[in-house]
Amino acid sequence: MSTNFIIKKGLDIKLIGEAEKTIVDLNAEKFAIKPPNFIGCFPKVMVKEGDSVKVGTPLYFDKYRDNIIFTSPVSGKVDAIKRGAKRRLLEIIIDSDGKDEAIDFGVSKINELKRDYVIDKLLKSGVWPLIRQRPYSVVANPEETPKAIFVAAYDTSPLSPDYDLIVHGQGEAFQAGLDILTKLTEGKVHLNVDANRTTSKVFLNSKNVQINTFSGPHPSGNVSVHISKVDPINKGDIIWYLYPQDVLTIGKLFLEGRFNSTRVVALAGSEVKNPKYFKTYIGASISNMVKDNVSEYDNRYISGNVLTGEKIEKDGFVGFYDSVVTVIPEGNYHEFFGWLAPGFGKFSFSKTFTSWLTPNKKYRLDTNLHGGERAYVMTGKFEKVFPFDIYPLQLIKAVLVEDIDQMENLGIYEIDHEDFALCEVIDTSKTEIQSIIRKGLDLMRIEMS
Repeated sequence: MSTNFIIKKGLDIKLIGEAEKTIVDLNAEKFAIKPPNFIGCFPKVMVKEGDSVKVGTPLYFDKYRDNIIFTSPVSGKVDAIKRGAKRRLLEIIIDSDGKDEAIDFGVSKINELKRDYVIDKLLKSGVWPLIRQRPYSVVANPEETPKAIFVAAYDTSPLSPDYDLIVHGQGEAFQAGLDILTKLTEGKVHLNVDANRTTSKVFLNSKNVQINTFSGPHPSGNVSVHISKVDPINKGDIIWYLYPQDVLTIGKLFLEGRFNSTRVVALAGSEVKNPKYFKTYIGASISNMVKDNVSEYDNRYISGNVLTGEKIEKDGFVGFYDSVVTVIPEGNYHEFFGWLAPGFGKFSFSKTFTSWLTPNKKYRLDTNLHGGERAYVMTGKFEKVFPFDIYPLQLIKAVLVEDIDQMENLGIYEIDHEDFALCEVIDTSKTEIQSIIRKGLDLMRIEMS
């Protein structure tokens, strides 16, 4: 049984540098868990530098929810515990010994398991943080029951990874993960796939789930879009969500009895000489990915996609939830009277430049803003790329003045900051809209807790 949804509003940003459909071993030596990846988490460290760890050894826990534990993705030694301003914990870096020794959490017969046992095992193993909840996009609260769970196997962001390739040949583990998820909700588990490109039997033959197909421009692959069409969030509702590789990790925990943190990560972008997929583990250093494999220009390294990803160094680490690393040119230059130039070869959402005549052209885009921050102008453009029944500009303004009642009325529970990425791209005012929305969500989370 499946349902098809066609999304009409949005914008596909086509970039050069899509990863080739080949997977090679990364053989990374260092890995890191980064607490800033987990919104609303206040870490309490459980290890010190020099400690030996196995896969699944606790590294830290959430100070305000001490049952939520974050564990090591590899075996080895704690190489460094890095802190930033006000001693904020930034990274716990593990120097891998390559032995992959793991804590045994026990193999289970999935059909016989009860919900409480499943949650306890997910928590103790450190697999639980893979499950996040809406609203707010925080690590799910194990003491609550969601009305539904969404698995997003469809990604429309620029240079997004191919989930069909990533899950190929892992049908047993994926189905096991889905079966575990069905025990966590009294509602449905929704598996959302690409209506036009998904051919994977792993997805299409999945059982005990509602398969939904989506098509249309970005952000039709965003979780918020899927939720809004399939099972909308109202005030007080909770929905959990995760991605295909997270489902595999959950399935392998119960099939193998260990935290299997294997990840396939795409290296993509216009500055990558040989873009391809790398097999590694959660939190891998990108050093070996980019070594002798990127251009000599001043580059921006991004864990995630170019719209919503996190800027990292060329020896930085892949984010906990990311399946792609993108490399594009930095935009640290100025154009003299650039607004007067005809703009041949430049990307533009409007018809300012001639790019609208070649909709399938792929671009080598950089980080240049092409202008400075200025007052908001009512252009009506946001609504053309924002496929929600929400007034985006009015919501942004409500967040800026911290009007909680207005934020509720305008639908802040239904969205995440990533849903405003395209608005940020086409914004003539050059404001950091995603940061604004994130602050609004954080404010609502604190006020409603």
